[in-house]
Amino acid sequence: MSTEPTDITGLLRRWSEGDGGVLDQIVPILYDRLHRLASHRIRHEPGASINTTELVHEAYLKLVDSPTVTLKDRSHFLTLAARVMRHVLVDRARARKTAKRGNGLISVRLDSDLPLTDEKLDVIEDLDEALTRLEQLDPRQSRILEHRYFGGLSLEETAAALDISLATVKRELRSARAWLTAELRGEPVL
Repeated sequence: MSTEPTDITGLLRRWSEGDGGVLDQIVPILYDRLHRLASHRIRHEPGASINTTELVHEAYLKLVDSPTVTLKDRSHFLTLAARVMRHVLVDRARARKTAKRGNGLISVRLDSDLPLTDEKLDVIEDLDEALTRLEQLDPRQSRILEHRYFGGLSLEETAAALDISLATVKRELRSARAWLTAELRGEPVL
């Protein structure tokens, strides 16, 4: 299905203005990109117990129920979708972790999910908490990480989406990666 970028921008603008019905037009146009994004997220999430199609569908359901947001273009929509996918994965990890601890109930599971170690579940939560802290410390670095790794945008697309130079994106990305690595290892951050 071929659609001009301006068609997407117009549809996104209508969705931002509260026309929830256009999301049903946006998703089929961007479905392949959402599917690749979900596949990327699952490959990079330790212990993900969801397949790509399920993640796209859960993200879609959350997007439909989301409050009105202002989106400039396709890049911003994909970044929002990536953030929603991140939250879906974190919520699932937390739920599985709670279930592993008994949750006060006796549970019998008859599905084919692979067993996850508590360590893998902790990594997902730790990553989410670190990204939330980074957002409070440096919102731009947090947005750059989100655009690059959760939105799957290129360096150039990230620069355009944030209206900053490519050199700034590269510099801030290096800094954000170093901070995140130190934070996840529990090292003091200067």
